[in-house]
Amino acid sequence: MLFDDDGNRMTSSHAVKQGTRYRYYVSHRLITKDQTERSAGLRIPVGEIEHLVTGRVRQWLLDPGGIYQATRLSDPSTQRRLIARAAEIGKSWTELPGTRRHALLATLIDRIDVGANRIDIHFRPTRLVALLDVAMPLPSATEDAIQILSIPVRLRRSGREIRMLIDGTDPFATAKPDARLVKLLIRARRFNATLVGGDGVPFAALAKGQGVSPSYFTRLVRLSYLAPDITEAILDGRQPRDLTADKLLAHSRLPLGWHEQRTVLGFA
Repeated sequence: MLFDDDGNRMTSSHAVKQGTRYRYYVSHRLITKDQTERSAGLRIPVGEIEHLVTGRVRQWLLDPGGIYQATRLSDPSTQRRLIARAAEIGKSWTELPGTRRHALLATLIDRIDVGANRIDIHFRPTRLVALLDVAMPLPSATEDAIQILSIPVRLRRSGREIRMLIDGTDPFATAKPDARLVKLLIRARRFNATLVGGDGVPFAALAKGQGVSPSYFTRLVRLSYLAPDITEAILDGRQPRDLTADKLLAHSRLPLGWHEQRTVLGFA
């Protein structure tokens, strides 16, 4: 399923150094010696790219908004069951038999393109329905559309060899909550509780009681109405890399609609 940025298929290979076996995915042109100055092909460590790809698919399974946007089932109860089953698979991923994980990935993924600054996973999200045993008709050919999950990466040349190392690791191994973002959400909930219990006290007075300006108080209160899956992602450290506390606060007109929130904040 793997292709380099010139569209050349990559195949599994290995090398043995001092008794240790190293596995790689290698551009076909490196095997056939069909190299050019413009592109000499790629040799990428198997473990690193497999962790990145499986980690990105697992993140998608744990994202209710992403599942909903990709499947859009007409029956709300079936949609909820699909989202719940996807989350169950995502949470128990490391405990699943290897054959089960392989079947999920092989069915969902069409191809994987490895570029200089990102990896694009071409996948068919509607096939998730059949994989997770949710009772509904299989998607038609027109519904079985390809979508792309992208992973930002930076490839580094190692010495004079045409071997590339990926600056990046399994997102589940490095996911760490942003303390400032978490503190912001906690404060937003506290401000909201102050507002609810204020019995008609003016915003300005409530803000003064919290030691902040009315505009800041208003922005914080709006953050208490974030979609539950966005809040959960932030608490788990699974928010987009560029979503910082400053960026979240900068959205003074953050929409109240959950779908619009996901789009604006980079979760969609």
